[in-house]
Amino acid sequence: MESNTLRCADALIKILEFHDVKLIFGHPGEQILPFYDAMRQSQVKHVLMRHEQGAAHAADGYSRASASVGVCTSTAGPGAMNLVMGVATAYKDSIPIIVITADVPTYKKGNNEFQDIDICAVFKPITLESFDIKTPEEGILALKGAFNILKYHKKGPIHLNFPKDVLENYVDESILETLKDDTYKYKIDDITLKNVYKLLENSKKPLILAGAGAVWSNASDILLKFAHDHNIPVATTYPGRGIISEDNNLSVGMIGLRGTDAANYAGKNCDLILGLGCRFSERTVVGIGKPMIIHVNLDEEVLDGDIKIQSDIKEFLEVLEDVQIKNNKKWLLKVQEHSNKFHIDTNYPDIPIKPQRAIKEILDASIDSIIVNDAGTHTTWVTLLMSVKTPSGLLFSGGFGPMGYGIPGAIGAAFANPNKTVVAVVGDGDFQMTSQELATINEYDLPIIVCIINNSSLRIIKQWQDRFYGKCYQVELKNPNFIQLSQAYHIPAVKVDSPGQISSAVYKALSFKKPYLIEIVVDKNEEIPLPEVSK
Repeated sequence: MESNTLRCADALIKILEFHDVKLIFGHPGEQILPFYDAMRQSQVKHVLMRHEQGAAHAADGYSRASASVGVCTSTAGPGAMNLVMGVATAYKDSIPIIVITADVPTYKKGNNEFQDIDICAVFKPITLESFDIKTPEEGILALKGAFNILKYHKKGPIHLNFPKDVLENYVDESILETLKDDTYKYKIDDITLKNVYKLLENSKKPLILAGAGAVWSNASDILLKFAHDHNIPVATTYPGRGIISEDNNLSVGMIGLRGTDAANYAGKNCDLILGLGCRFSERTVVGIGKPMIIHVNLDEEVLDGDIKIQSDIKEFLEVLEDVQIKNNKKWLLKVQEHSNKFHIDTNYPDIPIKPQRAIKEILDASIDSIIVNDAGTHTTWVTLLMSVKTPSGLLFSGGFGPMGYGIPGAIGAAFANPNKTVVAVVGDGDFQMTSQELATINEYDLPIIVCIINNSSLRIIKQWQDRFYGKCYQVELKNPNFIQLSQAYHIPAVKVDSPGQISSAVYKALSFKKPYLIEIVVDKNEEIPLPEVSK
């Protein structure tokens, strides 16, 4: 070929390098091979996952833990379909990931040949955009545009589907000359800004409600300063936990269905909510009365309230630097009379161990680690017992809640934070959804501690069956020997079944800074508490 041309696959890698993508989580196959050949010769490192679902969850975990864009890839047909669970998970939680799939060559598409399926039709409902690429030029422009969308607009997965022959085709190198990002700022008109100032300055009982958008905006410091300067309490949605430390005296904790007394008191009694990067979901509004609402979010579709502003959170707060707000010290003190912690009794000496006691010991021992949740009863105990101190301190799938997120999500978090230990808290049912990723943990020697909460059942489903149907069916688990399974993957493991053993086991595992698995046998009859909302 001419010297001024390059393969589409190579051009894609150059774009990823330009945007400082260091890792791609994936699993190779025939149709994606040109892309892997280009990656082999680049600075981008590939993390070989054992299942494509794991690749998508790992990209998601990497994104959450680094507040940057995660990337995952798969081959055509079954490879692409295996990504779906993880992509849907990222979509429901607005996590910015780029999903690159390969497809059968263009001349085979639509002929019902081997592995031919309409991939984009599947991905369209679970992505911000799903591009069915026809030419190298189209694919290159789509990837460049994807980074621009995820930087300046709403967050979520963007999917690009490349037929194999398109990846192999050549394109003129000049198409890469305009790689530089567009710069974009949302303009807040003067009348809207004047009304914002008026509401804030007249408010006697304001409340900041921060969500994940504040995290993605990297607004933690400026939000804390704004709240501190004006004595405004800060509540969060579930995904916004840790935007300011929940040990900070301005933090009232999580609001809504599982909210703290302080957050729900503030939500019910405030006269103004400044909603920053949050959604007023059905679970959040349970803890809110009838205040005036200023709502700021990049996602125009979720904007709600009296004043709606499409903006980056950090940029919006920078505009408020000279706002003059009344002294809210009395209001803050009134809110602080209510607890911003959940009061859960964990002091059980029983054997088998109560799951809440087990979770408390795990959290107490791993205070400086990133905690990654899975799905099930343990998720509730972690939610109620953990004080989240940083935006990436607790990672979980909130909107979709798939079983099996914990281990691959922890892999992504470990790559994003190589100097931190990651603790994945998973149920015995969760573990068996993605246990093959122990091989990935071992191969890359990741400092991940897997804590299996073993109650020999799908406990949350068992609880609902008991409550609503009076009988259990197909929820008891005949589990394998988890210790031997872990050791088969060359990961040391230990089984504990008594109070006091768990924290010791976690401390020991953390000291190794290596992969480790702890199986914790807990009381199979303990139920999670139903949520209550304070008046």
